[in-house]
Amino acid sequence: MGESLLEINNVTTSFKVDGNYYSAIDNLSLTLAHDEVLAIVGESGCGKSTLATSIIGLHDANSTKVTGSIKYKGQEILNLSPEQLDKVRGNDIGMIFQDPLAALNPLMRIGDQIKENLDVHTTLSEDEKLARVEELLGQVGIANPKRVARQFPHQLSGGMRQRVIIAIAVACKPEIIIADEPTTALDVTIQAQILDLLHAIQDENHAGIILITHDLGVVAETADRVAVMYAGQIVEIGTVRQIFENPKHPYTRSLLRSMPQVDNHGELYVIDGMVPSLKNMPHTGCRFAPRVAWLDQSTHESQPQMHEVEAGHVVRCTCYQHFNFPDANEKGA
Repeated sequence: MGESLLEINNVTTSFKVDGNYYSAIDNLSLTLAHDEVLAIVGESGCGKSTLATSIIGLHDANSTKVTGSIKYKGQEILNLSPEQLDKVRGNDIGMIFQDPLAALNPLMRIGDQIKENLDVHTTLSEDEKLARVEELLGQVGIANPKRVARQFPHQLSGGMRQRVIIAIAVACKPEIIIADEPTTALDVTIQAQILDLLHAIQDENHAGIILITHDLGVVAETADRVAVMYAGQIVEIGTVRQIFENPKHPYTRSLLRSMPQVDNHGELYVIDGMVPSLKNMPHTGCRFAPRVAWLDQSTHESQPQMHEVEAGHVVRCTCYQHFNFPDANEKGA
């Protein structure tokens, strides 16, 4: 990979609940390069979307604290004023939201919503903006862009709305695209088309993509590297090959085992327990320990650190050293 487009170092995002702050992501560090797809995976509630909104500054400053460092091409963006951040957001960093119907304004025509991004970040004439809107709609695979530009969100199918969201996100050819569950609720055929579209846009702009998803099948087909999140922390990072062929953390192993398998005789593995809530987040020990009770507490670090397994492959906590996976005698992960 080339030089880092995005460097996230020791970022903690905390939300105010009942007068107290609780961390939704905790001391998190990641990098993203040009032409790279970095997948962020984990259960609902693990902090994936919070990471995305922290990067582009979409939190209410009155109820949220973000500390640490987030650098775009060497520029610290956590300290930018709202006006400075507006110049980066939408222009250099584009966001594809997971619910296109909620993200689109129901009272605005599709063309006007795409043009808004061009109004803010370009000096194109009105005619050039209209031409660019139609070009973008065609680029994301929408037939008859002129007609669709005049329509409202409720007049489009889910797949078409998702394509519109992508058109808005890439209107100014950003170098970073954050895609938050971009294929959720779409059928398999449309999912494949959307992922192919993202790759085509990436190739054209040499963009880096952060792909937030819970779909490990999509990760296997799409990503270059994978960061596995649990309870606000990264528990394992590696290439797709490293994560799928040599998973180390018990949570990563559990996620992979919970995928439907051809030879599992109809039985679907279920991870016991739940992700801890913000108010009940453990402050010491491996946060996944309560869900792997068959591993003795002595196998976990009191303050789990990241350990390098091989080049580019790191895992949190030494508990991974204490069982051989997959083993028919294992009681869980």
